[in-house]
Amino acid sequence: MISYITIGSNDLAASAVFFDALFGAVDGTRAYSLDKMIGYSFGPEKPMIIVTCPFNGEGATHGNGTMIALAAKDRAHVDAVHALALKTGATDEGTPGRRGQNFYGGYFRDPDGNKFSICLTS
Repeated sequence: MISYITIGSNDLAASAVFFDALFGAVDGTRAYSLDKMIGYSFGPEKPMIIVTCPFNGEGATHGNGTMIALAAKDRAHVDAVHALALKTGATDEGTPGRRGQNFYGGYFRDPDGNKFSICLTS
């Protein structure tokens, strides 16, 4: 149903360092790099995530209420990816832990303020 997701960036070089590490930790690979965008693949038949400078030339902004959730393999993976995100420039939006009966996750914002979750559901 979803083909791709775009994330705005005000500093594509800094975003490349951050997202290469983050998406690499969840089995993503850099599929392509262009002057104003970088595409990440997570496998065949899965949506791509594209990090891009806005085409209208204005600054990238994050959406209030918008979040991208990345799937983890287990709780240790949640903890490790959350720590990696913070180490590479993210800000903490919620330390990893149980939330509800069948959810374990953590939250962070990338250097441009976009909100992410790394989570495990069961």
